[in-house]
Amino acid sequence: MKVAVQAPPREAGIDSANWNWKVVREFVQQHFGRRLSRSSCLNYLHRLGFVLKRPKKRLLKANAAVREAFVLWYARLLGQTQQRGAKIFFEDEAHFRADGDLRGKWVLKGQPALVDSTSPRRGEKASYYSAVCLETGEVEVMELTGNSTAETSTTFLRQLRGNHPEPLVVIWDNAPAHRGQPIREYLRTPDLNLQLAALPPYSPDFNGDEAIWGWVREEVTANTCLGTRAIVQEKVGEFFQGLADRTVEVKQRCRTELQARAGTLKLPRSFIETNHVDFTLALV
Repeated sequence: MKVAVQAPPREAGIDSANWNWKVVREFVQQHFGRRLSRSSCLNYLHRLGFVLKRPKKRLLKANAAVREAFVLWYARLLGQTQQRGAKIFFEDEAHFRADGDLRGKWVLKGQPALVDSTSPRRGEKASYYSAVCLETGEVEVMELTGNSTAETSTTFLRQLRGNHPEPLVVIWDNAPAHRGQPIREYLRTPDLNLQLAALPPYSPDFNGDEAIWGWVREEVTANTCLGTRAIVQEKVGEFFQGLADRTVEVKQRCRTELQARAGTLKLPRSFIETNHVDFTLALV
């Protein structure tokens, strides 16, 4: 059974997508002719060393070699930005609906876990751009009306540039809104001193700004029906205003596998000063 539970149930001949106590009972009945109770099934799982965890996606389409090259490039970038006083921002976009997000909830044993909802329309949502600097804990946010486009992305880049006079590097994903004529024209601005770099495909786990959105859902929208877009904007806005006093927590929460892997590399000074691999976008 220990071997079987480490693979999908279908590999053990049971037509189910996931292991639970009922699937364990069916497995035991098929192989050993015994019918166990719920508590016995769970006890066997614990005795065999299993624990219940919320899984993370293993991104099968991600290219390991490209990701490894990006880690090396990022480690070199950190050394370069320290030398010239630049800032690195990780950017992303997200939507928050007025009906909130259902999450785990503590209730008394035997009581149902219920969340009140007024069933607001799907259009009752607020959308945002956000960017986080892991070295300083600073977070930039811009509310978005409608869908993200090259034009709205350019507007957010202008906001970043206006609020941070240092040389900037903005790292984001390969979304269509992150490329196009408006961005190309903006990059031609004289003395802009702003670089754009694309994350490797299928690598959201490298984007520190993803943690900001999970944080909003945890503290603002979890198990809460806010009802209207205006209230979502009010509550999310209050959350972002409060981040100015939580920079230490920002740096802790938004640290990703990318920083962990880059931190283990010991790069010689000559490598930092040489452009071996460049993920900067010459044309967007």
